[in-house]
Amino acid sequence: MKIVLKQLGRYRKESWLCIGLTALEVLMEILMPFVTAIIIDRGLEAANLPVVYRYGALMVAMALLSLVFGTLAGKFAAGASSGFAANLREAIYANIQTFSFSNIDKFSVPGLVTRMTTDITNVQNAFMMIIRVAVRSPLMLIFSYAMCLTISPPMSLMFLIAVVFLVAVLGSIMVVTLKIFNKVFHKYDDLNASVQENISGIRVVKAFVREDYETEKFSKASATLRKMFVKAEGLLAFNNPAMMISVYFCILCASWLGAQFIVAGDMSTGQLTSLFSYIMSLLMGLMMLSMVVVMISMSMASIRRIAQVLTERPDLSSPQQPVMEVADGSIDFDGVSFSYKKGSGKNALSDIDLHIKAGETIGVIGGTGCGKSSLVNLICRLYDATEGTVRVGGVDVRRYDTEVLRNQVSVVLQKNTLFSGTILENLRWGDPEATEAACIRACQAACADEFIDRLPEGYNTRIERGGANVSGGQKQRLCIARALLKKPKILILDDSTSAVDTATDAKIQKAFASQIPGTTKIIIAQRISSVEHADRILVLDNGRINGFDTHEKLLETNAIYRDIYESQVQGGGDFDQSA
Repeated sequence: MKIVLKQLGRYRKESWLCIGLTALEVLMEILMPFVTAIIIDRGLEAANLPVVYRYGALMVAMALLSLVFGTLAGKFAAGASSGFAANLREAIYANIQTFSFSNIDKFSVPGLVTRMTTDITNVQNAFMMIIRVAVRSPLMLIFSYAMCLTISPPMSLMFLIAVVFLVAVLGSIMVVTLKIFNKVFHKYDDLNASVQENISGIRVVKAFVREDYETEKFSKASATLRKMFVKAEGLLAFNNPAMMISVYFCILCASWLGAQFIVAGDMSTGQLTSLFSYIMSLLMGLMMLSMVVVMISMSMASIRRIAQVLTERPDLSSPQQPVMEVADGSIDFDGVSFSYKKGSGKNALSDIDLHIKAGETIGVIGGTGCGKSSLVNLICRLYDATEGTVRVGGVDVRRYDTEVLRNQVSVVLQKNTLFSGTILENLRWGDPEATEAACIRACQAACADEFIDRLPEGYNTRIERGGANVSGGQKQRLCIARALLKKPKILILDDSTSAVDTATDAKIQKAFASQIPGTTKIIIAQRISSVEHADRILVLDNGRINGFDTHEKLLETNAIYRDIYESQVQGGGDFDQSA
């Protein structure tokens, strides 16, 4: 709770103003029955009209003040709760930006989306209710009970019985429902995951005519969520019966005892009238308090989930005195092993000893799941090695400032991503200060200018979210151009030319050799033609180095490389290249 409330920030003032105004509103409401008793006893029964007019005017003034205080409190409550929710979203989003890949894997994308939408909305609603109703209810209870004690101490004891009964019932309900709501929001994650998966893969769903299957899968997830909510809400429904028992108990006791006290002359008619008003105020306060309990029960699970993200610290961080310059593009792996789950005993990479000179072009090839992407992820420190040391420019990557290192290691990942905006805006992710001429040169090197020049708006053509309006090959070439604009010391292409034809791939390789000769280039590919002209080729097998030499020597000495080569040549070559 403390962690989440820290995000209140500048809205603390509005929150305290709301609390103060709510207290004043309650005070006006509490005093009005007291004034009513004076009007009845001293004015109406004594036939004293000046007293009726004077205290009647006072009641009107108090009612107007109560209205003003209530309106202002509502305004400040809305502002504080909305601002609090906005601060929470910004804090979560900012913290997510610092996460490493392993942190993201821990929460999952749908889980983070649920926290920033459903969970924060729950907390926003609960916070608004707390600073309004949770302040109003206890004050109403305290003031009403104090006035009841003033009027008739013996009759006030029955309220304590009702309060103890309600606290016991509401407390029991809250304990049980909290456990259910904790599970409910995990099911929300599953529901969001189902929606996200379906929408992102809608073309595949339609191509395989699986709409009915996807609808059924979503319906099952939705039905599970509904059942859990019904169970939780069913328990919360006991609030109303418990409240009604307390209300009727207090009314019956007050009517019976009040009649006896009036007959005995221990209480006036005005006092009994005001006592009934205080009974209703007290019970209304209890009823509002039960609503607060329900809202808090729902929001506590959300608060815990939000706090998990806010307190999460990135697995990877810059050292206290980081190295701020990368000397060159040399890369060294010394006894490196890596596992995505530490302690699991399942390594993605094992015993990697690898030394690459600055400016070399290195091809990486191997079967699916052999560790190619895992290897290059360690170079730009998207993950840290479990064992051993990875050095760039002769320095352990863990000693660099992470931004400095990643600015010098440009990666075109396996899953290419473009963002909504123009082509130029997407290219300038590589260099925000890049001129249009520099962007054009980068696109020429990546062979992206061929299709950009044919677009009606050229480099100002708008890219839809996720690059939906460009082909896979066009997307890959734009991502390569974006990476080139960083002018890196190391360029990593993680299977990022798989969707382009062989001729275009060859042009890109030729452009790299002529335009960025001093840059170390690591090319991960599935086809031999993409790597055969590299200075050396690394063959990976089951997370281990199986071979590391030139194309010609690997054909002579490495069985895995020779099998891949022969299967591609005997199979007719690449899809767009003659055998």
